[in-house]
Amino acid sequence: MTSIQEVTRRSGLPEATLRYYERIGLIAPVPRDPQSGHRRYDDGTVDTIEALACLRTAGMGIDDMRAYLRGMTDPSHQRELFERHSARLADEIERLQVRRRYLDAKVRLWAARERGDVAAEQAAIDETIAVTGELR
Repeated sequence: MTSIQEVTRRSGLPEATLRYYERIGLIAPVPRDPQSGHRRYDDGTVDTIEALACLRTAGMGIDDMRAYLRGMTDPSHQRELFERHSARLADEIERLQVRRRYLDAKVRLWAARERGDVAAEQAAIDETIAVTGELR
């Protein structure tokens, strides 16, 4: 049996998150040490928590984590779950790239103004306007 401190060290999840996962039923109720009342995690629960920590790090939400745990024996379910999450991340990356292009254009705009380079300033303004349309 493993203490909550050891599980947090191994998984990287804070104690509050472990308690929350237990409270919402993401992990089964954790038995308590009869003398101390402290939680004691069995190996299977620790393995589940480590898997959940990886999913969380990959950006999966609670509902997807539940779906993952429910579909453990169904390869097509798992593949579809990860495909959907991968597609969501691809969309998020695309939105982040647009935001970065906008910020880079603003950097060029202010650098051109700082240098007094009117032509570069206008080019940066044009680029900023073009990228602004993609932000929406």
